[in-house]
Amino acid sequence: MSLADQASLLLIPSGYKSQKVYSIFPTDGDGDFDFSRSGSATRIAKNGLITTVDSNVPRLEYPMIDGVVNGCPSLLLEPQRTNSFTYSEDFSQSYWNKNSASVTLTSKIAPNGTLNSVYNLVGTAANLWSAGTIGTQHTISFYIKSNGQGKDKFRLRLGNNTSIEYTATNEWVRYEYTETPTTSVYSITTSSAPNNEYDLLVWGGQAEQGSFQTSYIPTNGSAVTRNAETCDGAGDAATFNDSEGVLMAEISALDSESTNKMITISNGSNSTRILIRYVGTTLLAQLRISGANQYEFGYDPTNIKDNFKIAIKYKANDFSFFVNGFELDSSNSGSTFSDGTLTELAFDDGGGSNDFYGNTKQVQYYNSALTDSELEQLTSWTSFTDMAEGQLYTIE
Repeated sequence: MSLADQASLLLIPSGYKSQKVYSIFPTDGDGDFDFSRSGSATRIAKNGLITTVDSNVPRLEYPMIDGVVNGCPSLLLEPQRTNSFTYSEDFSQSYWNKNSASVTLTSKIAPNGTLNSVYNLVGTAANLWSAGTIGTQHTISFYIKSNGQGKDKFRLRLGNNTSIEYTATNEWVRYEYTETPTTSVYSITTSSAPNNEYDLLVWGGQAEQGSFQTSYIPTNGSAVTRNAETCDGAGDAATFNDSEGVLMAEISALDSESTNKMITISNGSNSTRILIRYVGTTLLAQLRISGANQYEFGYDPTNIKDNFKIAIKYKANDFSFFVNGFELDSSNSGSTFSDGTLTELAFDDGGGSNDFYGNTKQVQYYNSALTDSELEQLTSWTSFTDMAEGQLYTIE
């Protein structure tokens, strides 16, 4: 029997329906999550194609490495974003300005599996651009692929700010660039190396306010907004042990913004809870009772957007914090909860704010304090390949 079989609540994203994300344990449904999102959204499906799901349908997103699906899906939760490029796929529209560049419709297969929506972008000392907002941080992104002519270098630029150079591959890859523009030109431009020209396949342009890209939002004649998502309501007082237990999550952040992103077990408020959260570039574990912290520890990884296996153990005067198989902190001081306190596991701060946005591979809760050996096992990978897939490394 594996350690996961002993969990009181186990979420490994697989089963879902409208407004619901199913947990594996408990089997009576008390551990299932309530899900909400007004309006449709896109995800990367198991076949690697971008698909659209309806309002209130959760998204299981498959990870991509160099344009190819690699690994198991995660539950994707995102904030509200608007794609201000009003024609995200039709680059023949006059909305898209073409300076020494031409676009031609092809019969190539697009990242969503459709035909007749991919354009060939060709130019020398050229720009494909549209107007955007000045003075506000934005992220632009495009799906781009080589057209096989060896003219694969290009740059993404926002305004007159510094651009970034990329080289297209033989797979569809989504390239992004973030900047606060000083002029209203959002563009794909040629690179000076080697010949100041490009010959590319282009699809799926997006311009969104913020410091990171989110999932693709298709548009056709007007800006489109994808609404924020919530996921909460799992468990009840019978699920959780107030005096001791372990909360574990395997998660990755979408960004390193300063806003809090939390996974909590609470009494329905943000003053009494146990949590794992992102605070900017810090991973933090905390147990709080009536607003007073009994235990708290923060860890600053090299890259907050990596995949992490995190666990916090709580027991009176016995706390510890594990990340990726290593104990990073322990404490022999602090109280735990009185009976009947904990009632809900949620992707928020316990009080319905500071929703968690990111990718979740699993969440586990144990109603007893595990040993150090078990916590090491719980937060480790079973093999190098498992770790590489979990961290989205390229194995060569």
